[in-house]
Amino acid sequence: MSDFTSKLFTKENLLSRDRVGAMIFLILCLCYGYQTSLIPMFPGDEYEPFTARTLPTILTFVGIGLAVLLLITGQPDVKSGAVVDFNWKLLIGFLVLMAAYGIGLTYLGFVLATGFFLMAGFYMLGERRKRVLFGASFPFVLAFYLMLTQGLDIYLEPGLIFTIW
Repeated sequence: MSDFTSKLFTKENLLSRDRVGAMIFLILCLCYGYQTSLIPMFPGDEYEPFTARTLPTILTFVGIGLAVLLLITGQPDVKSGAVVDFNWKLLIGFLVLMAAYGIGLTYLGFVLATGFFLMAGFYMLGERRKRVLFGASFPFVLAFYLMLTQGLDIYLEPGLIFTIW
């Protein structure tokens, strides 16, 4: 084996964070691609240029392409500047926050649950200014809500606390 290939196939090069992340993403994209093939189509859809499978299939191919690109161009952790320290406390905090958001959607509805989710996420990431916390969460959530419900005519559940009254 030449000197180049012995340097190329070292543990540091093959098991870098870039390449491990790309492999995980590639596996997720392949599973997603398999699931897109299971999307039912209406009779006659095979002749249509755009079906329920079109965008998920395109998204699958783009994800696979990006994962393969990262596999090829991935650098060792020392060269890429990857953060070797990992904040497990923040990760667990965000996992709990996402679970609470899923539960909160049912009871509080989209606008309140998403607004509080964004505020809490920004707070966990270190933002303490109330003006930024409120200004970066609720106005965007309201704009997105109005765009979905009024512009695209998509129904979003208002939440159990608003349906009781």
